Amino acid sequence: MWLEILTLDTGKTYLDHAGSQLPAKTLINSFAADLNSHLYGNPHSASTPSHLAGERVDEIREQTLKFFNASSEDFELIFVANATAAVRLVTECIQDYVASLPKPMLSKKPTFSFSYHRECHNSLVGIREVANSHLCVDDEDVEQWLSSGASKKRMANNGVHLFAYPGQSNFNGRRLPLQWPNRIREAGMQDTYTLVDAAALATTTPLNLDAMQPDFLAVSFYKIFGFPDLGGLIVRKASTARIIAARRYFGGGTVDVVAAQRGSGSGRGQTPGWHVKRAALSAQLEGGTLPFHNIVALGHALRTHHDLYGADPMAAISRRTSALAAAAYARMMAARHRGGAPVFAVYKDNRAVYGDPATQGATLAFNVLRADGTAVGFKDVERAADRKGIFVRSGGHCNPGGVTSYLGWTPRDLREMYVRMGHACEDMVQLYLGRPTGVVRASLGACSTMKDIDALLDFVREEYVDKAPAAPAEMSLRQIVVEMESRTLDDADGTGEGSTATDRSKRVMMTLRTGKSHSWLENLLDIVNVRKVWNTGVLLI
Repeated sequence: MWLEILTLDTGKTYLDHAGSQLPAKTLINSFAADLNSHLYGNPHSASTPSHLAGERVDEIREQTLKFFNASSEDFELIFVANATAAVRLVTECIQDYVASLPKPMLSKKPTFSFSYHRECHNSLVGIREVANSHLCVDDEDVEQWLSSGASKKRMANNGVHLFAYPGQSNFNGRRLPLQWPNRIREAGMQDTYTLVDAAALATTTPLNLDAMQPDFLAVSFYKIFGFPDLGGLIVRKASTARIIAARRYFGGGTVDVVAAQRGSGSGRGQTPGWHVKRAALSAQLEGGTLPFHNIVALGHALRTHHDLYGADPMAAISRRTSALAAAAYARMMAARHRGGAPVFAVYKDNRAVYGDPATQGATLAFNVLRADGTAVGFKDVERAADRKGIFVRSGGHCNPGGVTSYLGWTPRDLREMYVRMGHACEDMVQLYLGRPTGVVRASLGACSTMKDIDALLDFVREEYVDKAPAAPAEMSLRQIVVEMESRTLDDADGTGEGSTATDRSKRVMMTLRTGKSHSWLENLLDIVNVRKVWNTGVLLI
């Protein structure tokens, strides 16, 4: 039943639900039927089609808040492109608010201080670049901070402190405490606000914002429903109204009246322009024409979720995916080569327990190990799986804290890899000194089944268990550079067990003849890097 009602090709295994959910066929069909039978116009107009669109937007805004158990009296939903757009909007509002605060006499200028959990996605980490000060923290730091109550001493005009963290790590699915926003509020910490990234969390678990009470919460609806491509920022009215009102930029539809005429300006003797913002917080921030067709589609997504998964769809999805993830984890940990060596290295926080939705989501971050304990390149695993119709995701997942925390790399290591090897998010060096720099991520979703897990584990068993590492038919010069660098450092004890110059020369010449993914310019640049590593003349061509 699950596969028949969802847009999934027969014989394909989709395990990237953390990236995007699969849309149900009934969702697509009902949305198409709606557009074929109703005329929706720009909500900023007064025509009948526009009035219909405006009514639908208001209805769906209310329905969405109910879906997240957020009272419309206490919370407001702002539609945005995605979770990253929501985070950026919060940042702009806080910047303008801090800039608007008066400087107290005999006191420092108000500042924007920012703390972020080490498991944050890059979209949250990036806030630090516009804050006056920033600090990366872990669970222990947060608990110590909450227990000490040091922030209670903050002065009213001392600026703003924003604490951001993910409800669920997009790296490995570890779930963080949802009580933190309420505890911060109960501790009476002045001018401290919470921003919760719920993009990963909301995919497979119900949210209760009335209980959580975050100041700001970001979501991506396509990660929950698969369609539409739309995001949301949910704000707590009582605590955020003054911050939102301080935002300086305004766009079409966000103001009640604007004065602008030739000659008006901010200079001496000029008549200043003026404007009055609209009262609703959502109206103040939703500049320009809303993506009203996408919002109409969101209404169908909400209804379809209830039709498919019951009266409490997210609770049902949470139970199902949690059980599936627990079964997958147990089987991965039990998988062995003939000699007893593990097949998988699964990266899990010690506080997380698969099968417990409060601490762990339906995501598995892992690397495949050979019988001798060496890791298979995570991109190689993804490509091999893709050829078998199994779709996973590999890399660092825009989560630098996850890479350092679970893979053991330091910021200094990452800088060295970038400078010496060209290691970058979109072009990662898979192994450095024999160690993986990223992971394979398999994430489950609403329509996942045990067959998906079987397909993944069968693929790994057939492809890698008790198989000797095969020499690739083609090697990029970057791979050769990494291999040479690794062998150079491994041979620092003078044992001479690294490859010979002749072997290295053959590899480089082979790549020059057969490599298809690198341009000649890139080849030449990599040859320079190879020479720097080995300082030999064997690479002259």
